[in-house]
Amino acid sequence: MGINNIWVFAQQANGAPTTGTLELLAKARALGGNVSAWFGGDASAIAGALGEHGAAKVFATGDLAGALPGVAVASAMKAVIDGGESPDLVMFPQNYEGRDVMSRLSVKLDRTVITNNTDITVSGDTVTVTTPIFGGNTLVNTSFTGSAPYLAAFRPKSFVAEAAGGAAAEVVAAPVPDLGSTAGAVVTAVHVEETTGPKLDEADVVVAGGRGLGESDKFELIESLAKTLKGAPGASRAIVDAGWVPYSYQVGQTGKVVKPKVYIAAGISGATQHMVGMKGSKNIIAINKDKEAPIFGVADLGIIGDVHKVLPKLIEALKARG
Repeated sequence: MGINNIWVFAQQANGAPTTGTLELLAKARALGGNVSAWFGGDASAIAGALGEHGAAKVFATGDLAGALPGVAVASAMKAVIDGGESPDLVMFPQNYEGRDVMSRLSVKLDRTVITNNTDITVSGDTVTVTTPIFGGNTLVNTSFTGSAPYLAAFRPKSFVAEAAGGAAAEVVAAPVPDLGSTAGAVVTAVHVEETTGPKLDEADVVVAGGRGLGESDKFELIESLAKTLKGAPGASRAIVDAGWVPYSYQVGQTGKVVKPKVYIAAGISGATQHMVGMKGSKNIIAINKDKEAPIFGVADLGIIGDVHKVLPKLIEALKARG
């Protein structure tokens, strides 16, 4: 018995599978059994990478012709399941599109769905997910009951993306059935935010700023240090809510989860919601003039000082080293 057939909802960016997709495939491989990916669109460009990371095949809807991915993919999944090819487990990324597909599939199948997980284990026929609560201070283990398929979504950076060296995944057509009235909502345009340097959730170095910077103009110090270290700038929710920087910079429970080699928190006190998004970093450096700031409780190196004095000196020293 156990888990013999696992589906992973796959996404792509710039012609390649997202890091989140590869993380889920790595965990699916570790659970054993057959691993397949699902993709809303033409999967020919990413089939090679999906196969390399463990997917034997990828179900692809083909061109969605403007249909909302959540509506189309969930409907196509339901059609394949009705056709007799049913998974034991379906894994989704904890993001907008992943939640949309998962919630619609949950209703169509009348199956329980568990979100916001960081781990999953299989023991015999028992599938158990781990979910952080209370800002990550407590971990809850929940086992699925009833019949498969089991539906679960996972936070970014919960697993390590590792290639398995497999051949390209077989592309299997999964036509989208008639969507009825749900076809009324369509995607009319897609906009890609212009960025430079590494992505926040993929960078080896992240420099994040908080309310301690004092004013929005001072965020330039964060961007300058990040650029010098070839890293990505990040931010606490406080300054995102204040309009200093875009939401895409936000690290924390309601932002991005990052696990860089080095995380520098400048002027960030360390609210629980923020630390949920960065405490898995390999090395944490905190700069804050308040020696009682909670951020020092998770820091590997703490600098008690004014960020307006520390950051310029740090940038100057790094540039002097070439």
